Amino acid sequence: MTKIVVADDEKHITDAISYALERENYHVYKAYDGKEVLELVKEKRPDILVLDIMMPKYNGYDVCKNIEDTNGMGIIMLTAKSTLFDKVLGLELGADDYITKPFEIQELLARVRSLERRINKKHNNIEKDDDNILTIEGIKVNTLERVVYIDDEQINLKAREYDLLIFLMKNVRTTFTREMILDRVWDMDYYGGTRTVDIHIQRIRKHLGKYSQLIKTVPKVGYKMVECI
Repeated sequence: MTKIVVADDEKHITDAISYALERENYHVYKAYDGKEVLELVKEKRPDILVLDIMMPKYNGYDVCKNIEDTNGMGIIMLTAKSTLFDKVLGLELGADDYITKPFEIQELLARVRSLERRINKKHNNIEKDDDNILTIEGIKVNTLERVVYIDDEQINLKAREYDLLIFLMKNVRTTFTREMILDRVWDMDYYGGTRTVDIHIQRIRKHLGKYSQLIKTVPKVGYKMVECI
């Protein structure tokens, strides 16, 4: 059963969303502030997090920054803010989708089901891989466990950073435009635009350290990964 954490400091909203999800046979946990969210994510390891931005203790942005291991968890952000800046910020911090209040419950359910299908598709594709270990130079990835090692030391990547790194490693020497990367990695209508690809590449390069040069910028085109520095 898919596990979902619903987080909103307005109890009537949390209860309404939770009731609707439970009627669809989801296993739901409730949280009313950012601290509770982080504790539930760590303890329950949900598949999906429905996360309000304006919450006490930690807001939704802070929650995204402080989640230590998403383990492939999908995030849908809820907020009364509707500016492009707010959408870009939430999505660049690791959210997969964004819905603006007020919204219809049926719209939220549709987005949850869509995100659930994408998560299941990724997991099923990984399980079918003949070789679950990817290695380039000192970078090693166990795709079954979704764990990345740099020179045998484990590093922590956010879910989207991991997905992007795996995509590049599986397509070595192939140049992709930013639009192609959004289509293949994000696999959805994305509010943030191509700028978010650049930001995620920068973050991955920082994690890779001395191996950052394995990800090459192709001027006026996009990016590609190579086999050696």
